[in-house]
Amino acid sequence: MDALRRIRTQCSAQANTVTNFINPTNSEEQGYRTIGESIANIPDDSTKQYILILSGGTVYREKVLVSKSKPFVTIRSDDPINPAIIVWNDTAATLGKDSKPLGVDGSSTMTVESDYFIAYGVVFRNDVAAAAKKKKAEGEAPALRVLGTKATFYNCTIEGGQGALYDQMGLHYFKSCTIRGTIDFIFGSAKSFYEDCTIVSVNNMEEIMTLPVAPPQLDIHDNPIKVAPGEGGFSFKTCTITGEGQQIFLGRMGTPSIYSYTQIAKEVVPIIYDKGNIFMPSNMTGRRCATFKCYGPGLEKIWHVKLRYAEAIYFLGTDFINGDSWILSIPPTDAETLLSV
Repeated sequence: MDALRRIRTQCSAQANTVTNFINPTNSEEQGYRTIGESIANIPDDSTKQYILILSGGTVYREKVLVSKSKPFVTIRSDDPINPAIIVWNDTAATLGKDSKPLGVDGSSTMTVESDYFIAYGVVFRNDVAAAAKKKKAEGEAPALRVLGTKATFYNCTIEGGQGALYDQMGLHYFKSCTIRGTIDFIFGSAKSFYEDCTIVSVNNMEEIMTLPVAPPQLDIHDNPIKVAPGEGGFSFKTCTITGEGQQIFLGRMGTPSIYSYTQIAKEVVPIIYDKGNIFMPSNMTGRRCATFKCYGPGLEKIWHVKLRYAEAIYFLGTDFINGDSWILSIPPTDAETLLSV
């Protein structure tokens, strides 16, 4: 199905596009000064494509929510080489207006609940670790939380601490993105395809060494290659996984994770999550993952299921997330290009 047909299938009334330019220096007459203000003025359940243009190199210090009632929203930098930055500094322990901890669901810098969301050339950042001068953070510090379905991220950077990317649920596509975090920094129950991404561990060893070791009954894991059509899982293709220290604490044990044609520079060790707590596995080696034609010194240190092509093919393309029906080859910029893709 070609891109034009995909758009028409998604929404026959999507021919008209609304473009908003957002700059903190704008006057009332010039346009919106914050991303939140622009999103608030999008009509609920609109079938138009709303494109929010951010000024390259500009820091937008705000917490952003794209609610379920705002589908077909695109956020992009006008200069992807010098991307706009959306940044905030909440953690799971930050107290909300009700004086209760926000928890991981409420602490992300950017939360996307809507469907058909697109981001292009944007940095999503949680800078609480930098603000604390690399002291131990209080729980998760996510930069991006995604729970709407059919979301795409092109050339974006996601930077945070523990739980930097909360890939919570839905079908998602990450293309040529950079993801940086400390431990458990890509997690969730979504079904996502990561292609040509760079994944960087920036471990705070002081924080990691304080984590308890999992009790034996929790230190059990299933074969991650068993991904049923309706279940979540992460497929990493032609990615680079690297970072500081001897090991990379990328995600959680039990989350199906498949790596293909990927450079694995360090040993990948999944943490264990149970009832709101995270643990180090009792045996720090021999963790299981599934691979197909991967390479790198980290691959030699992990026990991995080597897939045959017939087993791997399901994970090697956007068919893994039914992407042929909704992924656009390039992010739309205006009505003309939207209709001529």
